[in-house]
Amino acid sequence: MEETLAPYAAHSDKGRGRRYAETPHASRSQFQRDRDRIIHSTAFRRLEYKTQVFLNHEGDLFRTRLTHSLEVAQIGRSLARNLLLNEDLVEAIALAHDLGHTPFGHVGQDVLNECMKEHGGFEHNLQSLRVVDHLEEQYGAFDGLNLMFETREGILKHCSLKNARLLGEVAQRFIDRTQPSLEAQLTNLADEIAYNSHDIDDGLRSGLISIPQLEQVDFFARLWRDVQHAHPGLAGRRAIYETLRRLITALADDLIVTSTERIAEHGPQSLDDVRNAPPLIRFSDQMRKDATELKRFLHENLYRHYKVNRMRLKASRIVRELYEAFGADAALLPPDYRCEEGPSAQARRIADYIAGMTDRYAIAEHRRLYSLEEL
Repeated sequence: MEETLAPYAAHSDKGRGRRYAETPHASRSQFQRDRDRIIHSTAFRRLEYKTQVFLNHEGDLFRTRLTHSLEVAQIGRSLARNLLLNEDLVEAIALAHDLGHTPFGHVGQDVLNECMKEHGGFEHNLQSLRVVDHLEEQYGAFDGLNLMFETREGILKHCSLKNARLLGEVAQRFIDRTQPSLEAQLTNLADEIAYNSHDIDDGLRSGLISIPQLEQVDFFARLWRDVQHAHPGLAGRRAIYETLRRLITALADDLIVTSTERIAEHGPQSLDDVRNAPPLIRFSDQMRKDATELKRFLHENLYRHYKVNRMRLKASRIVRELYEAFGADAALLPPDYRCEEGPSAQARRIADYIAGMTDRYAIAEHRRLYSLEEL
């Protein structure tokens, strides 16, 4: 299958390999093997019960980290196919990119980062890499999933220079100011397309935002008018779905056209050329402006809605109090998370434990520690 890829795509037989040498599989490419390992991991299953915007128990129809990751993978594969890039690598990165996310969405990360400020902080991209490199316990010969370099590189979307120096080759690009593969660049934007569209859907379903509010955003208003023109009188969920389908298509088509033009302009002939070029996967200037306006609307009207803020308050209290309890007395931790290597090492293991929790497990663990009813 990889014979049809562009010369500047990531070819699995030309990759930088795994941290621990393994014999290639007879019937799967290296990146297909990575994808399968991710899907069978414990951290991937936990995504089913981790918040995207709404807490897991708030409704069965809202997105979770798992369904979000699947949507990113679907959009990413479609984009990669059109650009002659490696679909299997895109899928592997997409399915793994949120493995390190805490319970309760970004508020969990923010609180855990604050708690860990004296011990190196906490960032979910770094934690995702830590999950696949160290925390998964699936194999007898090594810790982690032993993924290909290119998959690990794509998971590490952001990284400070301080952390890059500690991580070695996989983070060297942040020091050298070079680019990751086009597959990694593409997955980053597929993530944006997915959450822009499905957060609108979930926000409307929850009643926290409305169509009249969204019509104040020119990009959405144009798409909504197109639906009304194509299907006069259409209303309810079908009208919303038709609009969101157009939203995804508009973003994806613009990315394909713009990226094709930039690739032709810079003319990379290999993955090394891609690494030394400016970012080549991008939206047009107008589409970037439209997408930014939409993201700003969601931040102001959904993510900071007072009902969501109330959830954030509760979630931040749970994460903070769990960390404080475990930090004060490591004997409260399960044995596998106790560490004798010093305060920072123990703090990191506490962060591993909390970050690995689902929403409902974190709520239950907090109740077990603090509720008198659990005596």
